[in-house]
Amino acid sequence: MKLETLPLSPKSPSPAARRWKKPAIAVVVLALAGGGWTVMQAKKAPAPAPAAAKAAEKKGPDTFELASSDVAAIDARALSVSLPLSGSLAPVAQATIKAKVSGEVRETTVREGMAVTAGQVLARLDQADWQARASQQQAAVEEAQARLAMANRNHANSQALLKQNFISQTQFDTTANAVELARAAVKAAQAQLDLARIALNDSVIRAPFSGMVSKRHVQAGEKVAPDMPVFTIVNLSELTLEAQVPASDIPRVKVGQEVAFTVDGFRQREFTGKVARINPAAEAGSRAMLVYISVANHDGALLGGMFAKGGIVTARSPVMPLVPLSAVREEQGKQVVYKIDKGNVVAQPIKLGLRNEDQGYAEVTEGLTAGTQVIVAKLEGVKPGVKVKAPAAAPSPQQPSSDVQQTAALAQRG
Repeated sequence: MKLETLPLSPKSPSPAARRWKKPAIAVVVLALAGGGWTVMQAKKAPAPAPAAAKAAEKKGPDTFELASSDVAAIDARALSVSLPLSGSLAPVAQATIKAKVSGEVRETTVREGMAVTAGQVLARLDQADWQARASQQQAAVEEAQARLAMANRNHANSQALLKQNFISQTQFDTTANAVELARAAVKAAQAQLDLARIALNDSVIRAPFSGMVSKRHVQAGEKVAPDMPVFTIVNLSELTLEAQVPASDIPRVKVGQEVAFTVDGFRQREFTGKVARINPAAEAGSRAMLVYISVANHDGALLGGMFAKGGIVTARSPVMPLVPLSAVREEQGKQVVYKIDKGNVVAQPIKLGLRNEDQGYAEVTEGLTAGTQVIVAKLEGVKPGVKVKAPAAAPSPQQPSSDVQQTAALAQRG
């Protein structure tokens, strides 16, 4: 029989050990709590910084610094409003020269694009036939004059015989009548001679006015008949711009109004004209009215058929301060602008006159003077009473180079 030794049971702690254990645990808990509190306080310490930043943002900077694009200086000049238009140029003096007599073309002296003067020979027809007819009529005139001379002599003899009672009154009247008939025959023959000479002269074709040859319809050797086109000549010293204007805009158009326009090939040059006439009837289909604009072309730069884009100046203001429309604000039913006065933003009430929406400017009749700086940009925080720092030199509103460039741009966008 074996004897096994059983393990000893653990000793139960003594009362003294139990008394020290509880205070130790309490000390550890307090230490841990203190350390956690210290960490939490360290994390919470930076929190006031964002709050201060937000407060600073709400308060705003002491002075706003503006960019040059935010400010504009008021300029004084004339403002005009234009009605866009487009159309083709046509010479005022333009003629198609036609043959007055028939014949073979012997020669032509000019070609397309050549300048001619009034009366200059353009072509010659064969004159043989017309020369012969003139000679024939000349002979007929001479024959009629001879008959008239014979009749006059017979009448003189009859008058002498009548005084001596050798012939009757009837015979005398017969000789007198023969004189009248001879005179009439002379006139008829002279008229026929004049016609022959006119026809002979018409066989030489001349320019009716000074200009340029735009078309030669015949060549040497061809035969022409009366009323057959031979040459087309245009005078480019004065042109007419024919433009269609909507009937709703016709009340704005008046005779004598100025017109500015450009043409293809002369983008950097502006041409001018004046409204000369207004067609009283609308064009079928388009319901637009034709406006005729007189254009002087002294240097001959413009040509017939060129397409023009421009505008009629329907209204023009005197030299007045102009404000960009982007600077105008509506506050309490009034129009105001924010101007810069000694570094402060001031709401300045204004009254506007003529407006040009295309250019983006309006005439200021009251409230602003030239040189005043105004804020053209919508900036948050920039209100009346705020201090601002303007750029060194605020730009003036840039006026477009011409009204026609604005209207041409509108036409292209349309």
